[in-house]
Amino acid sequence: MTNASAAPTINDPRLAAWRSFLRAHATVLRRLEAELNREQDLALTDYDVLVQLVGAPDRRLRMSELADALLLSRSGATRLVDRLVGEGLVERVVCDTDRRGQWASLTDAGHERLRGATPTHLRGIAEHFLDRLDADDLAALERILGPITEA
Repeated sequence: MTNASAAPTINDPRLAAWRSFLRAHATVLRRLEAELNREQDLALTDYDVLVQLVGAPDRRLRMSELADALLLSRSGATRLVDRLVGEGLVERVVCDTDRRGQWASLTDAGHERLRGATPTHLRGIAEHFLDRLDADDLAALERILGPITEA
């Protein structure tokens, strides 16, 4: 590992890895977004909400938990959920134990929409990411990124 206390300068050669990471991330997300929009008329952020909810107990999460899972602010998650409520894919449910709290809950229509979009999304992940790296590179990438996500 490199010296963690050394702040980079603009000419630091280590920043090339950072720029490559950002470009790869942006490129893959742009492609996944375009495919979901074109083939499923669904935004990637909408798909992410549906995925988070389908994997949650009773297919619902508190709004604060959903925001954390989506890596969004609470207000950003609220706007996103409001739009999905309008489309009938998600519903808001008042928390029985805390009337101030609300759950975002996946509707049957949202579950069906997710099921329809998942093959497009998984195909895109394979095409734009998994198939471009061999098994050793995928394992190395997971090992390399692990300490960053655990911080």
